[in-house]
Amino acid sequence: MSMKNKFKNFFYLDEEEEIPTTNERRKESQSMPQPTVRKTTKERRVVQSESSSTPNIVSLQNLQKSSKVILVEPRVYAEAQDISEHLKNKRAVVVNLQRIDKDQGIRIVDFLSGTVYALGGDIQRIGTDIFLCAPDTVEVAGAISDYFYDDIQ
Repeated sequence: MSMKNKFKNFFYLDEEEEIPTTNERRKESQSMPQPTVRKTTKERRVVQSESSSTPNIVSLQNLQKSSKVILVEPRVYAEAQDISEHLKNKRAVVVNLQRIDKDQGIRIVDFLSGTVYALGGDIQRIGTDIFLCAPDTVEVAGAISDYFYDDIQ
């Protein structure tokens, strides 16, 4: 036997017929004769992938529900926790701090910055005292320049 044939036989690269034992011969004589063929490795992979394949189904309704944007205009610092709950539930939040005291607004932004950082999200200023807080599932592209904000303040 050549080296090539030995290699093929070792890795089952050639199709081979199994030699039935005496017990199998008796069973075959009683039942309908069926040849037993050893499958190659490629055939085994195909059979395994066909038998183990499960359909990957993703519901589009779940994807649409997660793309919600919440608009919030807090009046007190205690509402910062409610805003962070929206972020934890994978919803983007636009926070308008124009109707709250400046010191409390700074505390809210600090609290939300920590929440967004812990969730791996993003916080951006989009206007005068208006911030966009986005979880990691929402991608924020682009930036708003501070050119106009300098003229207002």
